[in-house]
Amino acid sequence: MSDYLDDVRRYDANADPAVVDKIVKHLGIALRSRDSSLVSCSDPGELARVRQKWCGKKLGNKNEAACDEVISKVCGQMGGDRAKSRVTFYYLVAKHLGKLSDL
Repeated sequence: MSDYLDDVRRYDANADPAVVDKIVKHLGIALRSRDSSLVSCSDPGELARVRQKWCGKKLGNKNEAACDEVISKVCGQMGGDRAKSRVTFYYLVAKHLGKLSDL
């Protein structure tokens, strides 16, 4: 858990450990595989899954254009990271949508 929190805090120094822990628990088994624990911004299918399952279903944002805009923004924000942690990516999407308190 501390590794995930440290990575999130690279982008949000005041990240709440409880929120990060909720994301980790939500992702569960997906974090066991290196491939599924990362987000690929160059894979349209991957970004569609983030939009549908995280942004739409979990965060309740049905505006696909707004989700796509935020996902693109997070891809740019994390552009310096070759391996984009799914936990950090999901945290930043929720933060940009103002949904951290809903988790």
